[in-house]
Formats: sequence, C-alpha cells, structure tokens
Amino acid sequence: MILRHTYTLFAPIYDLVLRRISAPLRRANLEDFDARGKRVLIAGIGSGLDLPHLPRGGHYVGIDLTPAMLRRARPRAARRGDVQLHQGDVMALPYPDHSFDAVIMHLILAVVPQPQRALREAARVLKPGGEILILDKFLRPGERAPLRRAINPLSRRLATRMDVVFEEVKCCCGELRVERDEPALARGWFRRIRLRKA
Repeated sequence: MILRHTYTLFAPIYDLVLRRISAPLRRANLEDFDARGKRVLIAGIGSGLDLPHLPRGGHYVGIDLTPAMLRRARPRAARRGDVQLHQGDVMALPYPDHSFDAVIMHLILAVVPQPQRALREAARVLKPGGEILILDKFLRPGERAPLRRAINPLSRRLATRMDVVFEEVKCCCGELRVERDEPALARGWFRRIRLRKA
C-alpha cells in the first residue's frame, strides 16, 4: 500500500515537521474532552503526537497503518501507561460495533484514500451517544481553491490530500450530527469538528 510506504519514509522526520505546528491545535481540540471512564479510539495515532494532550482517566487504543510510526509512538504510550497500540487500517477497523465511547481523528481524514470509509468505520465502532473529535484540513462545499486542487495529485501521493470536503465525507453517516465546527488555522482551512452519534 502506497500510504504505508510513504509514512514509513516520512516517520523519521514526521515529528520535526508537525509537532510544533500541530501541538496547539491538538491541545485546543482536546481541552474540553472528558475521558473519565471512557474507552477512546485514536484513529491514525501516527507517532503519538496526541498523547501528551490526552486527559487522564480514559483507556486509549491507538491504531495506525504504519509500523514505523507505531515504533515512534511506543515510548510516549509507555510513559502514560493508559494506551494500547495496534497496527491496522482505519478504513477497516478490527473492532466490534459499538466498542468505543469516543473516537479521535486528528489529521487522518485528509490522509486516507477513502475518507468516507474511515468516518463510516469510526461511526460503526462508536457507541450511541458517543463523540468523534476531528481536526483536519477541509475545503468548504463549492470552494474552488485552485492552487490546492492543482497540487493535490502530487500531495496525495506524498502525504496528504488537499481536496477533501468534510460535508461530502459526512453525508455517508446520517447518524452523526455536528455539535461543533470551528476554524482552527489558515482562515478556516483547518477545522475543529465534534460529531455526536444519535
């Protein structure tokens, strides 16, 4: 799979490129998240950059496609003691229906080849009443964004997609309702979104 190979190559520099830029965004998206007594899935945990910002009191399960990224996440997970790491595909989660109280999806929906499938899987493993916390870059419906669309064929092969429209992704999951949708960075290109499962 191309994505696995790309992020295997990217793993050694991933933290250098993203940690400083993404830390405030990750922290802000998790600041009012109550994890006490909850089983929480971190879909696309990568090198574990979310782990320092996760509130205590929950039981976390992180899944990622790339063994090289998981190797980098292991020391961070070990320091916490409340995180299990699994290798797997967020577009085909190896968990039963309704097995998590919450799902965190930071910078993953614009990375996977089929974001609708990833969100559908997150909704499947989420218990009724549970929440999905999303942080990612999305185009708005009808937004032209010619430069982003022009570089998308290359960027999607290297690391991330530039053409994902959140509203098109969400339309596959009618049981999810939007509770929050706020701009996070770059004039609203990056957004903080909270969904609740009916």
